[in-house]
Amino acid sequence: MIDLHCHILPGIDDGAHNLSDSIKMAKKAVSQGITHILCTPHHNSSYENPKSKVLLQVADLQVELTKRNIPLILYEAQEVRIFEHLMSEIDQDDILFADVSDRYLMLEFPTESIPDYTNQLVRQLINRGITPIIVHPERYKLFQSNPALLENYLRMGCLAQLTAPSIVGAYGKKIQKLSHYFVKNSMIQMLGSDAHNVDSRNFYLAEAYEIIKKEYGEGKIDYYDRVAKDIINGDNISLRRFRG
Repeated sequence: MIDLHCHILPGIDDGAHNLSDSIKMAKKAVSQGITHILCTPHHNSSYENPKSKVLLQVADLQVELTKRNIPLILYEAQEVRIFEHLMSEIDQDDILFADVSDRYLMLEFPTESIPDYTNQLVRQLINRGITPIIVHPERYKLFQSNPALLENYLRMGCLAQLTAPSIVGAYGKKIQKLSHYFVKNSMIQMLGSDAHNVDSRNFYLAEAYEIIKKEYGEGKIDYYDRVAKDIINGDNISLRRFRG
């Protein structure tokens, strides 16, 4: 499995505090069947993690995993909190994408409400050939109050990534119910763990895949796996539709 959203880098945000935590997370990931992780430290929220810093952190942690014979491959990215001057940071080469072709951007919205400039910025990104991947939409008040609004962003050209613990129930029944709605109605194209540690914010990726497979069929899992590979490789994503 590929985990497209993980805070495994040590001491860089609210994820792993140190190398020991990162190693514990890596071992847990492997036990889940995860073979590749897209490292997505927070950027432009409470943390500043520009491209150059993240590249070094990922390279260093990969060395440590190799030393310990932990079979896990790391890729570098950021979980970018939406902000008005995002295009300028992209132009300054401070932003990391989910792929080597700079096509897919992991984009986080504020939990309570989205800025007035959101739609305009999303259009600017798409016009530039950049596809925003809206991370954990099930946890935003905007979509909780009106789930159909997510489809507006999908029509604009965005993708959406569900957090595995949400559908398992780790964030409560309301978010779990919305997660099922998004899966059933094909409003998400991929999963990620958003793991921060091995305690309170664990991976749950294997458990989430099992739930989805049982309730919606193996075809959904195959699709999510294909999308994860396509994103890492910078390939086109097929917006396949399923019947709920």
